[in-house]
This record gives sequence, C-alpha cells and structure tokens, in this order.
Amino acid sequence: MALQDVCKWQASDTLGLSPNLPQAGGWAVPPGCDPQSFLQTHGPRLAHGTTTLAFRFRHGVIAAADTRSSCGKYVACPASRKVIPVHQHLLGTTSGTSADCATWYRVLQRELRLRALREGQLPSVASAAKLLSAMMSRYRGLDLCVATALCGWDRSGPALFYVYSDGTRLQGDIFSVGSGSPYAYGVLDRGYRYDMTTQEAYALARCAVAHATHRDAYSGGSVDLFHVRESGWEYVSRNDAWVLYSELQKFPELEKQEEAEASQAHPEPATAPRAVEGGELSVELLPGDSGLSAENETL
Repeated sequence: MALQDVCKWQASDTLGLSPNLPQAGGWAVPPGCDPQSFLQTHGPRLAHGTTTLAFRFRHGVIAAADTRSSCGKYVACPASRKVIPVHQHLLGTTSGTSADCATWYRVLQRELRLRALREGQLPSVASAAKLLSAMMSRYRGLDLCVATALCGWDRSGPALFYVYSDGTRLQGDIFSVGSGSPYAYGVLDRGYRYDMTTQEAYALARCAVAHATHRDAYSGGSVDLFHVRESGWEYVSRNDAWVLYSELQKFPELEKQEEAEASQAHPEPATAPRAVEGGELSVELLPGDSGLSAENETL
C-alpha cells in the first residue's frame, strides 16, 4: 500500500467482467432465469477419456499411456504427457481432469519431499498411496476427478497401487484406467505373466495401448512407455499408436508366435482323468503319447 501511495498507482479492476464477454443479460438463456445459476446447472459437460495402464512383473513395473488430451470432440493436445514422475523411484499415470491430476501430483511431490527430509529416507510406495488417498478424500463430492496408478520400487521391491479421488486405494498387479481400459484389459489378461522378460513386457504394454487407441475415440496420439527398476524409473520410448497398430495387423503371426511360446513355457497335462460309472477312473491318452493311439484305459 505504501508503494502505491508514493507512486500514485492504481490497480486495474480485475473483479469486473471482461470486455470480451457479453453482459449478464446477453446470455442466450430462457427468460426469467439467472444466467450464472442456469449455466452451472444446465451447462455442457464435456466428455474426456484416456488409456493408461500399469503392471508389475519380475523386473519392475511397466507404465504406459496414450498422449491424446480431449475435451469433448475437440483434441486439446495430441502429445501430452500422462505419466508423471514423482521422484527417482516413483511415478504415476494420470486419468481424469488434467488440471486436477497435475495439481495433486505437485502436492504429492511436496509432501513426499518434506517427509524425506524429516525421516531421512523416501517413503514407501504404500505410504505415498495412502497419503494421496487421504488428502483427496477430503474433497469427495466436489467434482474432483483424479484416477491414478502409482508405480514404484521401494525396500520391499516393485509395488503398484491404484488411487481414486474419492479415497479408494487398491494394491494389485495389473491396473488400467480410462475410457480405453476395457480394450487394454482384454490384451493384458491374455498376455500377462509375472515371469515375463523385459522385452515381452514392453511389447505387451505397447500392444495393449495401441489396441485401445484404435477402439476408443478419446484415446490416440502416441504410446509413452516407462519402466521402473530398482535403480529408478526410465523413459523407454514414445511410438505412434497408429503405426504400432498397423504393424500388429500386418504381422499377426508375431502374436501367434508369442502365444505358442507361452503355451510351451506352461504346457497343459497330457492326460485328463475323468470319473465314469461304477467308481472307475478313465484316462484319455492323446494321439502320439508314448506311441499309443487315442483310447480309453480303465484303471
């Protein structure tokens, strides 16, 4: 205030209406309705969607996401970053309102940094998920929209948690969030194994997001891939989603080959025992087993 008095400076009126906006009576609303209350109640709700996924395996945690930020039918940004690093050993996928996700991840980074300074070590992934869940649960019912998968490596090894803005907190091995998650789950449920190699995990994550972007109108752009190791997180690659899907369609034998390798690694039993009348056990032998033909042998 003293500086304003000396310089004779007056601040502009920032509380008034913008000259570029129509006056209060200029909105096209039904007669007798207050424009502000009418738009808050009946205003357009812009749909938004995304595809993010994360899964835990023997060599760490994989996080992948598309890069399209949509606002209704409008693509706001085709190359956004939906996997946000928190610190060296922790990152998270973002789904929901972009502003809410970015804000709460900044809050989480600050709180985890303060706890690290007080305790002398970084909190575990479970502690970070519990902290984020507790902070956001206070705003339940206030249109806060944040759905995230926290991927990290702590003293107990690789860890994965799902946190939602209403306070939900879940631990698991596979999570996919967003409008394209049903399509991504279909690919993940078919090809996921905990003992995968690193390259198999990369291929599975890219394939899942690429298929989801092809089927979901609100997902697209590119596929970002991250890998959380014991030494820290690593940004693996960014690939065009359409190119990935086109390659999968041109070379479908690659998927069949992966399925064949998986079936060889986990073979099914050659004999299938079944019960028959009289309490006897019948065993069916497959053709070519031990040089015998297919027949029923009663034991």
